[in-house]
Amino acid sequence: MAISLYLELLNRASITPGQARQIMTQHHPTDEILCCNQLAVGYGNKAIVSGINLRIRAGHFISLLGPNGTGKTTLLRTLSGHLAPLSGSIQLNRHPLSALSPAALARLMAVVLTDKVSPPLLSVFDFVALGRYPHTNFLGRLTARDRKVVLESLDAVHAGELVRREFANLSDGEKQKILIARALAQEPRVLLLDEPTAHLDLKHRIEVMAILRSLCRSQGITIIASLHDVDIAAKVSDQVALLKDGAITAWGFPEDVLTGDAVTALYDFDSACFSHQLGSIELRGDGHLERVFVVAGAGSGAAVYRMLAKRGYNITTGVLHSNDLDCYVGRSLGADCTTQPPASGMSETALRRAITKLGDCRWVIDAGFDLVGPYRGNLELLQQAAAMGKTVFSLREQSLQLAAPAKTGSLAFGSLNQLLNRMEDQR
Repeated sequence: MAISLYLELLNRASITPGQARQIMTQHHPTDEILCCNQLAVGYGNKAIVSGINLRIRAGHFISLLGPNGTGKTTLLRTLSGHLAPLSGSIQLNRHPLSALSPAALARLMAVVLTDKVSPPLLSVFDFVALGRYPHTNFLGRLTARDRKVVLESLDAVHAGELVRREFANLSDGEKQKILIARALAQEPRVLLLDEPTAHLDLKHRIEVMAILRSLCRSQGITIIASLHDVDIAAKVSDQVALLKDGAITAWGFPEDVLTGDAVTALYDFDSACFSHQLGSIELRGDGHLERVFVVAGAGSGAAVYRMLAKRGYNITTGVLHSNDLDCYVGRSLGADCTTQPPASGMSETALRRAITKLGDCRWVIDAGFDLVGPYRGNLELLQQAAAMGKTVFSLREQSLQLAAPAKTGSLAFGSLNQLLNRMEDQR
């Protein structure tokens, strides 16, 4: 139902993807679990972030993004009740946060901060069972249901096999999963996390984020997390907040908010670019070496661009459809891209523009584009390059015969690394 509604809305010419998502939210309302009105957070009398107005819906994953020192942790500590707001108000489950007792707050909200915890002589089961304290009696005795919740919390983070291990002897990744399990044992409606993937290796980073995302969907838990990884935030978040210069500079769907310009401004990038279409950051080279023309298409050039950028070459490429993966990667890396509209045959005008740019390039690389598909017209670029006397390197298994009647051939290489080493030898 939701997917069909979304597609129907997108079919209307006047509806943008962002507007479609807003309309879907109105058609499928979800209770607001946490609201901030003109909130200011900080320490003493000094505000770190002011003018915070957020409406957060149940079951959503919210990412707080921004450089160090912009107030992400301060905001989390204020939302959790560890710090008092400097001004404004916070409502949790339609109740003023300040009116909730510690026990009532603990039944609604759980917190996993960056403080390292390593209690000795405590088993994983006992450590996770600490999360049941808001639900136990005065003596803190566990009932059969409490034990069931503890085991279910461990299963939810894929850590059931660790139940008898000593917490202090776990790896960082295992400890992070157990910390989340302890928070889940509180049976909260909201889970706050401060840099949940800090100090984790790639495997555990991906696993933890997948677990958190799943909790939103399977248990309806609202998750608010401060993150540094924009790539992951773009892929898992329902909404994102960008924090900088004492304010939330943007708030909304990541597909709308995380544009290349917005992320560059947020982190003051000078040698990197976030691709809105790819949902990832590309690192640009310094371009101090010669200019290289890459004949690509349909994703064949992406790895070539990255390798050239790392080694400091200037990159020119084409002819590409403007919605091609190669176009998105190339532009993120600062390449000079000759493009044409999507789903159209090879344009003579675009070919002429690309051929003009060939003259300024020392080498030409055939990235291995499809010779019979929509990019077959790019073969003309290789023919023109050979006719100009350019060296044409190819990543195909067999060399191409070019520039009749001289029958100059391209130089085929088994790997990109071999090809680039040959270029280095000719410099």
